[in-house]
Amino acid sequence: MLTSLPLVFNEQMSLDGGGSSALTRLEQRYRVETISVADAASLKGPRLLLMAQPRAQPAEALVELDRWVRDGGHLLLLADPKLEWPSQRPLGDKLRPPPMFADTGLLNHWGLTLSESGLVSSGSCEVADPGLVARCRIGKGSATVVADADFINVEDPDAPGLDLMMSELSRLGTR
Repeated sequence: MLTSLPLVFNEQMSLDGGGSSALTRLEQRYRVETISVADAASLKGPRLLLMAQPRAQPAEALVELDRWVRDGGHLLLLADPKLEWPSQRPLGDKLRPPPMFADTGLLNHWGLTLSESGLVSSGSCEVADPGLVARCRIGKGSATVVADADFINVEDPDAPGLDLMMSELSRLGTR
């Protein structure tokens, strides 16, 4: 998992009360490992990756992520164009999640455009749920891009939004 959201630790980075309902739900089914960059070294081994509102990735990492997907990796990317996740950190704080997904070319490379109104495909991706979800076959792998990340900001580990996240991960993991 690669995320800027406070899913593993709370915003104060303390061990007390750390871990979100999303993490609890993920850990019920998966062995969750966190990574800080989607480079080849970090992607070695696993074939399923959740990226939830990640920070902008270096160009080299984007090339390696694309290669990883094309070689059979499966990605669930929560790319929110207008994140409303509450934060006590001031604007500009490096630990605050970015207010919008920083697409540095990867989505365009896959034939997708992300805007506040959702996702549009100019390639082979299927877009559903009025621009909210795009499912793409990319080489031997696949990527599901969801134009929202706020839906996993819930207290209840049985919340419907987490059901969506888990069902998409399951669908990707069985390909």
